[in-house]
Amino acid sequence: MSERALFIDYARCIGCQACVQACEECDTHRGQPMIHLETIRRRDSVQTAPQVCMHCEDPICAQVCPADAIKKGPDGVVHSALTHRCIGCSNCVLACPFGVPKYFAAIDQMMKCDLCYDRTSIGKKPMCATVCPSQALTFMTPEELERTRRGTAVNEWVFGEERVRTKVSVVVPHEVKEVHVNLVQLGKRREKAEPDDVAALLEEG
Repeated sequence: MSERALFIDYARCIGCQACVQACEECDTHRGQPMIHLETIRRRDSVQTAPQVCMHCEDPICAQVCPADAIKKGPDGVVHSALTHRCIGCSNCVLACPFGVPKYFAAIDQMMKCDLCYDRTSIGKKPMCATVCPSQALTFMTPEELERTRRGTAVNEWVFGEERVRTKVSVVVPHEVKEVHVNLVQLGKRREKAEPDDVAALLEEG
């Protein structure tokens, strides 16, 4: 049987923030949650979506780090910036296509989800998956997911012409083979921005 992995099923998220609270209480996070909830189309819906580090196979955060402070382990987990190496430049913050790394000025360091490495490296669930009451965040084998969920797991992302493959997968309908993310072309004005389209509203000024 395959190893257990983290899966995100956005359709199951109920916005309870239990994952955020559990993450914040982790001893190594200094009171900061490494997970956040996005609200999808705020005008029309109350649907929320948890966002954790997706642990890219070829992590751009590590590529743009001038201090070589971000490391990917042999198991595919991309670790947060090493304290003694991070210079707080925020290159990783700007480069991440998922908007995950956060810079904390008080400690002059980037921090992000490391998949609760102290737990997952010994087979335990990450804290977010442990407390999620709807199992929107779940830590199981691909076989268990296939047996218990209606959708299928996908870890292929397309951002414009860029393709990204991740260790963390999302649950989508069976006909979906990869997730396409629309990009905003800066400097190109739209006819009229939707009230919940923050990027377009910023373009309008």
